[in-house]
Amino acid sequence: MTEPVARRARNLVHADPKEVTLQDALDALADPVRRSILRECAGEPDFSRACGTFDLPVSKATASHHFAVLRAAGLLEQVDKGSRRLNRLRRPEFDARFPGLLALVLTEGAQPRPPQA
Repeated sequence: MTEPVARRARNLVHADPKEVTLQDALDALADPVRRSILRECAGEPDFSRACGTFDLPVSKATASHHFAVLRAAGLLEQVDKGSRRLNRLRRPEFDARFPGLLALVLTEGAQPRPPQA
């Protein structure tokens, strides 16, 4: 017997990365809070990180908006497990659509910038 789908889970919309435009991807990646979410997800096993465990400098409502934008851009997949919403970075799917783009985001801040002339 399958578990009934929670009412809030029915509202989750996940974009297929194959249908995401480059502009939509860039718009989603433009925000530093969303990039930090992606970097944190990249370092965790799939569906092990709940939305409420991210230390974000925004309100809960704004954080929910950021997660929705990332879902709409095909970057995150979310599932509800009890009262928690768990996240998975859709790296293979996104990399197939936009090779190298996510790698740039995930390494942001990890490498020192070259000195300017």
